[in-house]
Amino acid sequence: MNKYSVDGMHCAACSARVEKAVNKVPGVDSCSVSLLTNSMGVEGSASPEEIIRAVENAGYEAALMGEGKARASERESTSEAVSQFNENLKEQEKALEDRDTPRLRKRLILSATFLLVLMYFSMGHSMWGWPLPPQMEGNHIAMALVQMILAAVVMLINKDFFTSGFSSLIHGGPNMDTLVAMGSFVSFAWSMVILFKMTSDQLAGDGAAVMKDMHGLYFESAAMIVTLITVGKMLEAMSKGRTTDALKSLMKLVPQTAVIEEGGEEKEVPVSQVAVGDLIVVRAGESIPVDAQIVSGEAAVDESALTGESIPVDKGPGDRISAATVNMSGYIRARATRVGQDTTLSQIISMVSDAAATKAPIAKIADKVSGIFVPAVLIIAAAVTAIWLLLGETPGFALARGISVLVIGCPCALGLATPVAIMVGNGMGAKNGILFKTSAALEETGRINIVALDKTGTITNGRPVVTDLIPAEGFEEKQLLSLAYSIEKKSEHPLSKAIITKAVEEGLSPEEAGEFKVIPGKGLSAVIDGSRVLAGNLPFIAGELGLDLSKTAGSAAEELAGQGKTCLYFARDKKFAGIVAVADTIREDSPQAIREFHEMGIKVVMLTGDNQITAAAIGKQAGVDQVIAGVLPGEKEKEIRRLGETGKVAMVGDGINDAPALTRADIGIAIGAGADVAVDAADVVLVNSKLTDASAAIRLSRATVKNIKENLFWAFFYNILLIPLAAGLYTALFHGWTMNPMIGAAAMSLSSFSVCMNALRLNFFKIHKDSPDMSGQTDSEPAREENEKNQQSENAVISADNITEPKEENTMTKTMKIEGMMCTHCEATVKKALESLDGVTEAKVSHEAGEAVVSMTSDVADDALKKAVEDKDYTVVSVN
Repeated sequence: MNKYSVDGMHCAACSARVEKAVNKVPGVDSCSVSLLTNSMGVEGSASPEEIIRAVENAGYEAALMGEGKARASERESTSEAVSQFNENLKEQEKALEDRDTPRLRKRLILSATFLLVLMYFSMGHSMWGWPLPPQMEGNHIAMALVQMILAAVVMLINKDFFTSGFSSLIHGGPNMDTLVAMGSFVSFAWSMVILFKMTSDQLAGDGAAVMKDMHGLYFESAAMIVTLITVGKMLEAMSKGRTTDALKSLMKLVPQTAVIEEGGEEKEVPVSQVAVGDLIVVRAGESIPVDAQIVSGEAAVDESALTGESIPVDKGPGDRISAATVNMSGYIRARATRVGQDTTLSQIISMVSDAAATKAPIAKIADKVSGIFVPAVLIIAAAVTAIWLLLGETPGFALARGISVLVIGCPCALGLATPVAIMVGNGMGAKNGILFKTSAALEETGRINIVALDKTGTITNGRPVVTDLIPAEGFEEKQLLSLAYSIEKKSEHPLSKAIITKAVEEGLSPEEAGEFKVIPGKGLSAVIDGSRVLAGNLPFIAGELGLDLSKTAGSAAEELAGQGKTCLYFARDKKFAGIVAVADTIREDSPQAIREFHEMGIKVVMLTGDNQITAAAIGKQAGVDQVIAGVLPGEKEKEIRRLGETGKVAMVGDGINDAPALTRADIGIAIGAGADVAVDAADVVLVNSKLTDASAAIRLSRATVKNIKENLFWAFFYNILLIPLAAGLYTALFHGWTMNPMIGAAAMSLSSFSVCMNALRLNFFKIHKDSPDMSGQTDSEPAREENEKNQQSENAVISADNITEPKEENTMTKTMKIEGMMCTHCEATVKKALESLDGVTEAKVSHEAGEAVVSMTSDVADDALKKAVEDKDYTVVSVN
C-alpha cells in the first residue's frame, strides 16, 4: 500500500470525491481516504503521478508519503535505509501535526472582533437602543453600509470557505464548504438587494419603507454563519488532534541516538548509523535504541511503552530487548538484531498507521450517504425557498428558510463518526499491546462468537516443566531430582531440559556421569558415583529391574497420565528411585481468559495435535467447551472451516505453525508475537503474549463499534430532526417554530464537536475485565443458553480419529505396534518418518497405545515402514 497526504478536504463529501476520483484511475485496486488524518492509502499498479493527478483534477492536493519511498530505499545500504525510514517517520508525524487549530484560532479571534462590532450596529441598536455616533443617528443607509463593510471583512477573513466551496461546485463535487459559502453568500447578496432598495426608497422620500427595509438585512447572518462554523472547525480540529495522540506518542518514542562499542571504546552516534550486529551499550535511565539481544549484564527494563505493562521485566544474557523500552537499573551490552523499520516499535507504528488509512465496513454507510448528501441539501434548500414563495411568504422569510437548510445540512458529523472512533480504538489497543492491522479487523473482532485456541504456546506455556517429584521408598525428592539431573544433563531430549531447568532453579549441582549411553526408544544409562543409574519409560525400567512396577508406582503413574503428564522413571543400582512427571503447563491467565470468553457468550474450542488423554486434561484445567485432539497443523484449517459453518470464528495461535488456520478464520489472532510482531497471517497481534488480551481485543472491538453506532445515530438524528425545522415544516405544528440561520450554524458546529468528544470517551474504557464492560455484552441468560446449545457436551473430546470425512476409494491402512515411544516428541518423530514415505498420506501415532495407524494410497512394503521407524531408534513389534 502506498500512502499519500491529501490537502484541501473539509468534510465527508470531500473524502468521498477523492476516493471516487482515484478509484477511476486504471490500475487502482482499492483506495481509502481518511478525513481524520488527511491521508489516503492506495493499492494497485497505478503510478504515484497518475494518483496525484487524479486528486488534483478533483480539486485537491496530494503528495506521496513515506511507504513508497521506503520501498525504493530497501535496495540501498542499511544506514541509508534507516535514515530514509526516519525521514519517512518524521513526514508522517508532520502530517499528524495539528496545524489547523492555531490557524483557525487566529481566524476566529479576528472574525469575532469584527462580528461583535457588526452586531452592535445591527441588533444592539435596533433591539436594545444602544447609542450610535451622532452622524449616524437616523441615517439608516449609513448603518446598512457599515454592516455591509463589516460583514465583507468577516467573509474575507474566512475566504477559505468560499474558495473551497465554489471550487468544489465548479469541479462537480460540492462539499460542506459549498453549503456554508452559499448560505453566507446568499445572505450577503440578498442584503445587497435590500440595500439598493433602501436607496431607492430614500430617494423617493419614503422613510417608513426605509425603516421597514432595515429588518430585511441579513449582513449579520452572513458574517455570523462563517464565524460560528469556524468555531466548530476549531473545536473539531482540537478534538481530532486528541484522537491521534496515541499514534503521535508512539512516533515520539523512536530513539534518536545510541551508544555503540567499537574496539573497546564507546561512542554516541545517531540511531540511523546502528547496523545489525553492532554492540550497543545501555546504562540505567537510558532508552534502548534498537531491538537487540543482551550479551552481558542484567537490567530491569520498563516495557510499558510497547506492552502497557507497568512492572519492569528483569532481563539478562540471551534475553531480547526492544527499541524505546527503558533500562530502569543496571548496565547492559547487547547485540543489535533489528534496526530502522524492522524494530518492534516501528512495526507497531506501521500497523496503527495502516489501520488508520483503511476503512471499516461500517464506514461505507456514511460514505454512501455523504456522497449524495450535499447535492441533496442544495436541491432541498432551493425547493424550500421556492415553496415558501409560492405559499405567499415574503422573499426574506423564504430565503431565511433556504439558508438555514444549507447551513444545518453540512455532513461533517457524518464523515467523522467512524474514523474518530476507529483511531481512538486503535490507539487504545496499541497502548495495551493489542494491534489491529486494519479498521475492518477492529470492527469484525467484536462479532466473533466462536474462539478456537491452539494448545501449545497459547493455552499452555509451550515448554515442558517438572510438575511432580514422586520418590520411591528410601529416597527423598531432592535426591531423586539430583539423580535425574546428573543423568539427564547429557541428553538433548526436550524432557531432559525440563529436569535440568528444575534442578538449576533448586540450586543443585550435577555429579559426573560416566559411561553415558542412550538406549534408543527406551531411555538412558550411566555410572554416577560408582552406581549404575537408569532413566526411561516404564517397560525399560521394569525390565531392567525385573520388577512389576505397576504395583509400586502404578496408581501414581495412572493419576499423572490422566492429568496429561509424561512420567519418567529412574533407578539406581537395581533399585527403583522414583518418578519425575513432566508436562507443558497451562498459562496462569488461560482459565481467566476462557471465563471471559464465556461471559461474552463465546464458545471456546481447543485444537491440538496432542493425544486425547493429554488434550482432555489440559482442556479440563483451562475450562474450554470442546477439545478437538490429534489434529495436524494442516488439518486445523479444515476444523476452522467446519466451525465457521455455525458462526464467526476467531483462531488464536502463534502465527507461524497455525498460519493456514489463522488465514481461514474470520479473524486470526497471533499470540506470542512480541519478538516478531509482523505475523502476516493474523488480523490482530497480541504483543504481550497473554490470552486475556484476546478477550480484551473482543471487548475493545465491541466498545468501538458501539461508539461508532452512537456517532452515526446522532449524526443522522441531527439531520433528520433539524433539517425539517430549518425548512420551516414545524411552523404550523408548533406555533411558528422556525430556525434562524445563525442558530443553524451554531448547531452544525456543535454536532461535529459532539461526535469527536463521544469518540474520545473510549480513552476511559477499561479493556481488561477488572472494570465494567462498556460494550454492553454481559453474561446474559440468552447468551448462555445459545452458547450451551452450540456445545456438544461439557469438556467434550473429539479425536481426529473420530472425525468422519469422505474417504478416497483407494485408501488402505496398516497398524504398526511400536515400542520405545515415551512422549509426544516421540510421536512427532515417528509420524514425520512414516509420512516421508511415498504412498503414505497420513500416520496417526500414539505413544500411550504404542501404535501407529498408517493411511496409504498404494501398498507400502512392511519392511519400508519398519525401516523408517527403526532408523529413528524405535522398535517395531508388528505390522498388520
